[in-house]
Amino acid sequence: MMILLLIAGCSSQAPSPSTTPNQGEAGTTTPETGGNSINHSNGDNVTPIEEEDPITLKMGKMSIEEKVGQMILAGVDGTELDARATQMIAEQKVGGIILYSNNVSDLQGTVQFVKALKQANAGNPVPLFMSVDQEGGQVSRMPKELLSIPSNASVGKTKSADLAETMGKLLARELLLTGFNVNFAPVLDVNSNPNNPVIGDRSFGSSANQVAELGIAEMKGLRSEGVIPVVKHFPGHGDTSVDSHLDLPVVNKSLDQLKKLEWIPFAAAVQEDVEAVMVAHILFPKLDPDKPASLSEVIIGQHLRGELNYQGVVITDDLSMGAIEKNFELNDVTIDTVKAGSDILLVAHSYDSAKLIFDTLLQSVKDGTISESRIDESVYRILSLKSRYNLVDNQEPTGNVQDLNKDIEAWRKQVNAQ
Repeated sequence: MMILLLIAGCSSQAPSPSTTPNQGEAGTTTPETGGNSINHSNGDNVTPIEEEDPITLKMGKMSIEEKVGQMILAGVDGTELDARATQMIAEQKVGGIILYSNNVSDLQGTVQFVKALKQANAGNPVPLFMSVDQEGGQVSRMPKELLSIPSNASVGKTKSADLAETMGKLLARELLLTGFNVNFAPVLDVNSNPNNPVIGDRSFGSSANQVAELGIAEMKGLRSEGVIPVVKHFPGHGDTSVDSHLDLPVVNKSLDQLKKLEWIPFAAAVQEDVEAVMVAHILFPKLDPDKPASLSEVIIGQHLRGELNYQGVVITDDLSMGAIEKNFELNDVTIDTVKAGSDILLVAHSYDSAKLIFDTLLQSVKDGTISESRIDESVYRILSLKSRYNLVDNQEPTGNVQDLNKDIEAWRKQVNAQ
């Protein structure tokens, strides 16, 4: 049976990072500054009037529970909304949801599931990030009705930024067709280790400059259609010999070595005002001998936020992965990563873990381990990004599956012809 979704809005009109947001934008104001001063003239008298920052105003109406919930992006079970997911959204007030392959059924079912999750969030003051890993190639989560998109390595062989940008647009259109608004892509890891068990063809290649050029092009394609890109996995997962899903990789590179290779694509993304950066669960002993990047104040605070001057949203890789689960306690991890500078804690496979993170953050504020002003910093970034992309939970899926498949097929022919 042919499935057709009618267009409910034009994706070309979606906001991009250069668009002036409706409710404030990260980097424009901060919780501390509060707003911009404007002058109203009355004859010879000029009276400064402070314009309230809408994001700060919104935060002022939120409870600490609602703020803490915004810092959690959680997974769910099954392919339909169940009581546990409903309870998690209502009680932990999570700011986002991630779906994996086992959460995706056919197109109609996936659309309905995403819609139900958004509807379950009606009692909370902020819309959900609805996220997915849709990279193309081996990491593809879309329903079977959509044609597959080749791997980054396939596009990398073409060396074409235009094809990479089109890839980003097609990936975004897939997400918009199913109701998602965040894509954990592009992968900016440089495939410098041929024995890497987890990156491989997920990378655009072994050249840092090529990965930067094509990755940034894909990122621009995603954002041009109104889908939020999340680049990954800072500071670089391309030279590991251990899969962080299974255990903790160790990379014995110096800061100078990282700057000359792994950092290049991420520095380029920061220069292009990337919306969000995912940080990897990798130990870099020469930078921080005790904590992996995702928990490290040295790597997140000093390097990503400090030296690279990144002001956007920082997201951890999944905290239920073996690299973390086998080596650290989740309550300690929760505190460490927030203190390090993370804004969103991704926990994909356990309702209990999402609740533990929520409870730990709440208690840490109550006992002074983490200040509420530190929580406010992250929530301000999160709300600013949601406002920047005009996220709303009642947004209907947009696009036409037949048109999208035709465009994917035409693009694949171009990739294969190079």
